[in-house]
Amino acid sequence: MPLLLFAAACQNTVPTTESTPDTTASAAVPAAELRGTRWVLHAVAGQAIAPTDPKELYLQINASELQVEGQASCNRFRGAVELPAANQLRFGPLMSTRMACPDMALETGFVGALNTARSYQISGDTLRLYGEQAAAPLAELHRGR
Repeated sequence: MPLLLFAAACQNTVPTTESTPDTTASAAVPAAELRGTRWVLHAVAGQAIAPTDPKELYLQINASELQVEGQASCNRFRGAVELPAANQLRFGPLMSTRMACPDMALETGFVGALNTARSYQISGDTLRLYGEQAAAPLAELHRGR
């Protein structure tokens, strides 16, 4: 008899589970932390970045020190970062290696965006950098893996 009760209990739970809507799919992605996260470049000045270079273009702000480092296409960079208030930041001065590459446009755009960034917004796994008066982001980066 106890076996029949167990089977009946199992049968009662199946329809309840199937009729409940799946709410996990619509759950918001928790915001990544600005510091300690590897942020991979996805767009500069509204232009999407095609992953054609074997080097991943990224920046990462040290979790314990106000230092940033990254890869800006051909050259690596590192330097200071200031976080004067909530959602505000300023990079620089940034030092970089000085390798000559055939196409420096992407690197120039990325480093230029970092140099003029004054604020940021994190939405889930996306970091957007903004200039002083800019309504559109200077750069968009996604949390790296």
